[in-house]
This record gives sequence, structure tokens and C-alpha cells, in this order.
Amino acid sequence: MSNHLKDESSPYLLQHSENPVDWYPWGKDAFEKAKKENKPIFLSIGYSTCHWCHVMAHESFEDQSIAKILNDYFISIKVDKEERPDVDSIYMAVCQAFTGSGGWPTSIFMTPEQKPFFAGTYFPKESRYGMMGFKELLLRIHEKWISNQNELLHSAEAVVSALDQQNTTSASADIKLIEGAITLYKRNFDSKNGGFGSAPKFPSAHNLLLLLKHYEKSGDAQSLKMADHTLKQMYKGGMFDHIGYGFSRYSTDEYFLVPHFEKMLYDNALLIMAYCKAYWITKDKFHLDVAEKTAAYILREMTSAEGGFYSAQDADSDGEEGKFYVFKPEELVNLIGKNEGEAFNTYFSITDRGNFEGKSIPNLLKNEEITSKFDSYLPRIYEYRKKRNQLHLDDKILTSWNSLMIVAMCWLYRISKNTKYLDVAKNAQSFIEEKLSLDGTLFVSYRQGRRNQIGFLDEYASYIFALLALYDSTLDSQYLQKGVHFTKKAIKDFFDEKNGGFFLYGSDNEKLIMQPKESYDGAIPSGNSIMAYNLVRLILLAPNEGFEEICKKQIDFLYGEAQHYPTGYAMFLYTLFDFFEPGETITVVPKNHDELRDLPLSVSFDTIIKVCQETSSEYPLLHDKTTYYICKNHSCLPPTNEFQKN
Repeated sequence: MSNHLKDESSPYLLQHSENPVDWYPWGKDAFEKAKKENKPIFLSIGYSTCHWCHVMAHESFEDQSIAKILNDYFISIKVDKEERPDVDSIYMAVCQAFTGSGGWPTSIFMTPEQKPFFAGTYFPKESRYGMMGFKELLLRIHEKWISNQNELLHSAEAVVSALDQQNTTSASADIKLIEGAITLYKRNFDSKNGGFGSAPKFPSAHNLLLLLKHYEKSGDAQSLKMADHTLKQMYKGGMFDHIGYGFSRYSTDEYFLVPHFEKMLYDNALLIMAYCKAYWITKDKFHLDVAEKTAAYILREMTSAEGGFYSAQDADSDGEEGKFYVFKPEELVNLIGKNEGEAFNTYFSITDRGNFEGKSIPNLLKNEEITSKFDSYLPRIYEYRKKRNQLHLDDKILTSWNSLMIVAMCWLYRISKNTKYLDVAKNAQSFIEEKLSLDGTLFVSYRQGRRNQIGFLDEYASYIFALLALYDSTLDSQYLQKGVHFTKKAIKDFFDEKNGGFFLYGSDNEKLIMQPKESYDGAIPSGNSIMAYNLVRLILLAPNEGFEEICKKQIDFLYGEAQHYPTGYAMFLYTLFDFFEPGETITVVPKNHDELRDLPLSVSFDTIIKVCQETSSEYPLLHDKTTYYICKNHSCLPPTNEFQKN
């Protein structure tokens, strides 16, 4: 049997297209039916590689008895959070208000007018361990809807009213907030295992980028040590896939040993950036190697033939989390020989006892020395693992996550000097331009020839970030011009002129019950933080475009948001450094454009490089040769024909 999801393109929705539940996609058909039949709506939000989404689907959504209750008494809607971040943002806030926490699957009960009156995450089919079962919950809500609908409607109005308070906090920004955040990082740092706090531990690469920037600006050795040690421990643990490369979502323990095994494009993009920054500062080849291994995984498994990057790989194989990644010692002995297999098992801590449900996640946590002598066995083990189990791929291509990977590939190109990475970044940008953009408007996702959903703030912020990274890597003015164009559109469509900050959805998007502004830097830096970064760079790269006032408003808005919990705003604080203490600015007047070829490779990622296409009275050529005007720390050096490369 099939339901109303069969013609959707989202892999997550298609996973549910043959459930006995009569699912609808988000849209007017579902809401009109709910109004006509006077039924509450059950909204389920998730994504295709979500382990607990799979569990609830198998337990409840594939069950005929649950489906009958849902079909008789509710209108059921499925949403892919990655295609509808606006819906996800609003109802995640609802879930957090009801339960004190959030997560996926998100389960929302609401009126036909989209106003929520109850929320939660995963519910088991039957009540157990103090958790109400999904079946019992459905019947209770149905009974309440029939017997006292007015109470539920009143509750829904109260929820919306309480949550629909626009964040208008703004404060005059200063740089002191950064030191407050650094103090909190130091207090929570796990000096033995790396990372911050206890389990679970998320990579949060933007936190590490901030620490690395703090070291650059202040010389604080402890900031560098915290970032360096964390990056090394994350790689050595099981969170990094030592057979096929790439990072999993997060560590379920304090050691970075046992991950939540799904691999997300955005995590790997942000981590490549962090390892690149660490290599730039330390020149420790370890960091470059990890960045290149992570990129190798992306190019091998997560890149489409057309040049876009896929979204995620699942945690589960054959219904078991992590099954794809774990080994028994005898598997390796049988595959590569007794002596080699035993040595491999020792090096990667693959034991009879195991470290995950009786099997072993390969890791290097007990190793003092890292060696490449086992690398020659990896292709054979990789192929064996692929044939042994299947791994689901979410093959939709998202503008925002692709843009983050473009930035990562640009940074990797600049530290490795390998043009392969720049070519990959350029191809992905061309893909976005051809498949995810139409008449100057961005879209959220692309799959099987279809683009879906007009873009939200994150699409614009991340794509501008990518365009500026491409400009920094090539000095090709077309990328800067496109960045300026999309910045103007983002300001027009999303910016709150009155209070500062950018709304999540804009004038071209569907209007929902609330219009949120997301500012917190969670698993991914917020669109507001990335826009602040873009604006700070653009006021220097394109000083005649008039972005200064918007930039100051944006900084003050985010400063007001960040004061109560500065460590949750790492990307914004990274930008705050550049706002108050701009890095080096190089204005180049080229005699011959070929002389610019290596310049982007030899300067920091934060350096501003401006190219004057023609000589002028302000920037004349010196000695009729390519001339560099270099400014730093609010002062400028005399013009020079020699650029000192790093």
C-alpha cells in the first residue's frame, strides 16, 4: 500500500511512503482535510539517517493497529527536517518548551491551524519504563479532542503566544565576551580525553576554530592546547572511521570511542576546516593528514557525478546501529592473514571482548604513536566491509551543507596546494548555480532532477560564505560579485530592519505560526552567525556596497543574544574578533595577473585580499611592478613589490 508520500523526492519521506499510516506531506491538502473533518494533526519530523526515527517507524508507523488509530482519529503529516528547517525550528522550540529538551523524531500534536498543544520526541509503542506508550497517548488525545476540544484549543493559543516573542535583545558589542567564553571552555575542558564536559561529546568544530583564533590573536597557549588535543583525540577514537575515513555524528561516551554512527556532510565539512586551521597554525602534518583523509571519504562516497555533495550516511545496517563499522578479530585474520591480521587487530584495538556490543570499533586511543604501515590493508578491508553490510545513503543535495563543504575544500586547497580540492569546490558551486538556483533565488534541496523549497536564511548565508571562500582562493572577482548580489537579496528578504538580525524564513517563503530568528550555534553555526561573518568580510572586500550599518546592527543583535551563554555562539565570537581586531588586509595592484596565482595560498584564511583591477591615484604601481599595500593592527606599511610568503 502507499500513502500521499509516494511522489515526494525526500529519502526520509519515501522511507514512509508504504507505511499503513496515511501520511501527508506538509501542505494545504492535509490542513484542509483536518479542518473539514475536525481532526487534530499528528506531525512527525525527522531525517533519513536518524536511528530513533527508524526505531519509532518500525515499532509504530509500520504497525497496523497504530496506523488504524492515526488514520481514524488524526491527520498525519511527515516532514524532513533538512528540507523544511522552518517547520523544524518552530516545532523543535515547541518540543523543548513542553519537555525541556528536543531531538528527532519530533512528535507534535496540533490543531488544523498548525497550533501545537502537545509535544515529545520518541514514544515506544506500548507504555514502559515510565514512558507513556504511543498507542495510549493517541487514544488519550483523541478522547480529549472529543470531550474537551476547547481546552486543547486554548492550550494551543497559549503555547503560540508564549513562544512568539520576537528576540529583540540588542547590546553595544565589545570584545570582552570572547574572554568570558574562553574561561568557560577552560573550565569544562577534559584534559585527559579531549573535548568539553562529559558524554555525549559533539565535535562542535566551530568551538575549536574559536580557540585556534584566540591563540592566534592572544598567544594563549592553553587555547591552542585544548583545540589541538581535542582534534587528535577525536581522530584517534572510534568517532573517526579508520577503515573508510570520515567522522560520525558524535561520541556517546567521554572518550570519543563509541560514536553515534551516522555520518553527516556538515560535520565533516566543519571538521575539515578545523583541521586546516590547526595545520595552518601548528604546521603539524597530523592535522593535514586528517583533513585529507576526511576529504578522501567525501570524494569517494559523498560526491555525485554532477558535482554536488550528498547529505548523510545512516547509522544502521540491517536494522542494527553500527553493524557496518564493527569487527571480530577473526574477520581480519581471515582476510589479510594471521600475522598481519593479529598485528592489525592489536594496533586498532580489535579484541575478542570487543568495545561495542561484543564487537570492536577500530580505534587508536591506546596508541602513543600513529603509523601508516597498516594503510596498505585498508582498501581490502574497506571492500570487504562494503560487501558484508549495506549502508543507506541520503542522496539529496542541500545548498547550505554543500556550501560548507565548498568552504572546507577551499581551505584544504590553500594548505595542501593541491588543485584537486579547488576543482571540487568550483564544481560544487557550479552545481548550486545550475541546479539549486533560479533567477537569483536559491532553493533548499535537489534530488533526482528536482529542486525543492525556496531557500531560507541558511541557504543564503552559507552560499555567500562559499562564494567568499572561492574568491579568497582564486581572487576571481566573479565570486565576490555573486557574494555581494546574494547578500543584498538576503538583506532584502530576511533582515529585521527594526531590531536587527535575520529571520529564518523570508518574504518568499510560506508564512507559519511564528517567524523565528535562529542565533545559537548548535551542530551547525546559525545563519545569523554566518551572515555576521560574511558582512564583516564584505565591508572590507566591497566597501562601496553600503553594508556597514547592517553589519553593525547584526553584530549588536548577536551580542545581545550571546551574553547569556557565550560558548553557544562560537561562530559569532570568531567573527567578533575580526570585527574589533581585523586581520591583515592586502590590496594588490597587479602588473600581471599571473603573479596573483599563488597569493591566496600563502596567507591566513582570515586575511582580506583586495585586487585593484586598474591602477589609481590611491593605489599606484610602485616601480611599474605589481604592488602590495599591506595594513594590519590599524596601521599600513609602505607599498612594496615583494610579498613575503608564509
